Amino acid sequence: MIASQPRQERRTTRPLRALGAVLGIWLAVSLSGGSAVSAREPLSPREIMEQVTLTRRLDGSEAVVTMTIINAKGQTRERKLSMATKLFEGGRTEKRIYRFLSPADVEGTGVLVFDYESAADDVWVYLPSLRKTRRILGAQRSEGFMGSEFSYADLNVPALDDYSYSLLGEEPEGGEPCWLIEVSPKSDEIARSEGYSKKKYWVSQAKFVVQRAVYLDLEGRPLKELRNADFKLLDAKQKRYRPLRMEMVNLQNSRRSLFTSEQLVFAPGAKDDYFTPRYLERP
Repeated sequence: MIASQPRQERRTTRPLRALGAVLGIWLAVSLSGGSAVSAREPLSPREIMEQVTLTRRLDGSEAVVTMTIINAKGQTRERKLSMATKLFEGGRTEKRIYRFLSPADVEGTGVLVFDYESAADDVWVYLPSLRKTRRILGAQRSEGFMGSEFSYADLNVPALDDYSYSLLGEEPEGGEPCWLIEVSPKSDEIARSEGYSKKKYWVSQAKFVVQRAVYLDLEGRPLKELRNADFKLLDAKQKRYRPLRMEMVNLQNSRRSLFTSEQLVFAPGAKDDYFTPRYLERP
């Protein structure tokens, strides 16, 4: 006959067994990323870019921006402009207006953009010297924005359905873990209108913002490289970020353009009338 376990020993082993069970559950939860059952399914490349698009959709903002244009010899030109943005149609359209403040040769020049979620963008440019507004057609989206290395297409959110997406891997950029996403236009027409055969984005896994991008020309050669930095959380509730610094380098001619936002604020209450061609032409 086996002797029964002493009462004192039974009291000691029960808490140890309970502690072991708790540690086992904690370990299972930790290894599964917060769920003892299964880890969350990884996002597809398309879903990652959908999140990037959402992160850029801010209810409204206002900023004063310095645009610095640097040629291959290192000579610089500076232009100061104000900018305002606002979402319309339940967030499906972002409207932006730019007004150049200086120097004198571009003062009063205005640019109005209707950035649609699933259609070609509308862009108007007002030239005060001619007192005339010119519309930028979809086929002209690859034109430089006011003499910079940024094109009109670079500054807009592309329609997601116009592209195919591939995950090339994971690679750190800007001190953050990133997904490396390759974006390819679905048609030659889309490629020609932007001027790119492919784009590669380094997307922050924490913020869903583009830290870096490389653009390939229609021949498949590296054309431009974008680096974004100093991201500011403008809408904490919806986790909307904007970079305070954007630099575009032309890899083929060594020209560079830098956009630096000096007074970027969350401002959803701007008047709708600001975002019209008629307001664009006001002195």
